[in-house]
Amino acid sequence: MLDNLITFSASKEFIRNNQDNLPIPAKTNIPEWYKKLTHSYENQTVKGCMPFLDTLTTGYLLKIATDYKIKHNVEINGEKKAGFDSAQQMMNSLAERININYQGKPEFHGTDQLAGSPLVSKNKNLAFHKILNPWIITTPPGYSTLFVPPLNNTDTRFSIIAERGTPYVQCIPFKRENWIMKIKPKSDKKYLEDRFFMIKHIVHNYKKIFWKKKSWK
Repeated sequence: MLDNLITFSASKEFIRNNQDNLPIPAKTNIPEWYKKLTHSYENQTVKGCMPFLDTLTTGYLLKIATDYKIKHNVEINGEKKAGFDSAQQMMNSLAERININYQGKPEFHGTDQLAGSPLVSKNKNLAFHKILNPWIITTPPGYSTLFVPPLNNTDTRFSIIAERGTPYVQCIPFKRENWIMKIKPKSDKKYLEDRFFMIKHIVHNYKKIFWKKKSWK
């Protein structure tokens, strides 16, 4: 069976200067605490749960492209605000050349984009931080890419009280196949062509150009 190919494309300049910060298979980032676990009849641990192992090894990881200083729910001149600074932001002209998604300033999802969602109040009614990545990710026809935070990470800043009936698992079927990854530098000409192609429409650009409706029954 041939391996499917998922391609991570970015400018030649970005790839050349970030050889230590390229996308990686998730299986190469298994946490040390998990590696040290043992599982036996007498000592049963999560090491014996294959679905848990799948969460640590499935797909690929994107790494943050630059340092960020994130400010959220901080008081500035008597007003609660959210914002962040990045090394990328300090080099606007360079950033625009190497990151097809960067528009010269930090970007946010305004609260109006999630009107009525409990996420708005959970986020202190402040804008949602948007971290822009430099990659264009391409999969074969008929395949989509689901973007989620790294699964089963060890971040302890969040807690939740779940009432009976609360959904707690998202089951996403996918075709079980082998994959290989490819890092693809783009020529300056192709990079500019893609940049113009991505701004054809004022709204619903991705939906009109790339998105295909899926059926879940």
